[in-house]
Amino acid sequence: MTPDLPHPPPGHPAPPRAPRPSLHQLSPRGPLASEPPSPEPPAPEPPAPRPSVRSPAASRLLAPLRETGRLFALAATVARDIFRRPFQFREFVEQFWFVAGVTILPAALVSIPFGAVIALQVGSLTQQLGAQSFTGGASVLAVVQQASPLIVALLIAGAGGSAICADLGSRKIREELDAMEVMGVSPVQRLVVPRVLATMLVAVLLNGMVSVVGTLGGYFFNVVLQNGTPGAYLASFSALAQLPDLWISEIKALIFGFLAGVVAAHRGLNPRGGPKGVGDAVNQSVVITFLLLFFVNMVLTAIYLQIVPAKGA
Repeated sequence: MTPDLPHPPPGHPAPPRAPRPSLHQLSPRGPLASEPPSPEPPAPEPPAPRPSVRSPAASRLLAPLRETGRLFALAATVARDIFRRPFQFREFVEQFWFVAGVTILPAALVSIPFGAVIALQVGSLTQQLGAQSFTGGASVLAVVQQASPLIVALLIAGAGGSAICADLGSRKIREELDAMEVMGVSPVQRLVVPRVLATMLVAVLLNGMVSVVGTLGGYFFNVVLQNGTPGAYLASFSALAQLPDLWISEIKALIFGFLAGVVAAHRGLNPRGGPKGVGDAVNQSVVITFLLLFFVNMVLTAIYLQIVPAKGA
């Protein structure tokens, strides 16, 4: 029981009462347990990754590496699709006939002066050294091992390869290749593989013809213009030459034909800038093929000279 407070005398106002303490002040732990807790602030989101920005100089340096990778990828795809079925035999025959038709006559015409120049140069050098009897063997080996595969490859890259690149490039800008991919047809297996095989077979066959024509041209110019002896020419050839010399020549022609076809197809499948880009791609395919041919020829020659010993050594 609360004690009775004295009442104020009449005529005087009642004293103000003290305010009651709130529930927050009575509770030693702050708000009552029944009160819902205040929501926690959301966790900060992680910052978005910044896009990598490459400088134009880095992009220009990486562009040749990307093109080289695409070229090797196309070469691997062609090597794989050669053994896939169905094989486009009709396309292969048409491309073989076309590449042979545009290269056989220029190859025969170029091989005669090429063999003559080699024979004259080697004959002049052997006369200065007093070894004129070895003119035939040295000139024929130079024609068979080095000149013949390079002549064939350069003509295939310049005549057949440029036509292949222009054909594939025109198909690309007309979106025919995209339509083939939509229909489920592989442009590499349908178009590229027959053309690469055609250039390889034409290179191997033309290499034999160029070797024979170049040897005959060197024999004629050495015997007629330099007063060489036919018997010594043939004897030196049989004394220095051997069968692996012909095999390495054919292997070079096969590899060069593959390179010419793959490079032409690669540039034809990736033109830039419409019809003008197709023309630029044709020029680029010829230049790139020439550079690759001379580099691969150096590597193959070095390997051959290390593996196969010279005759009589």
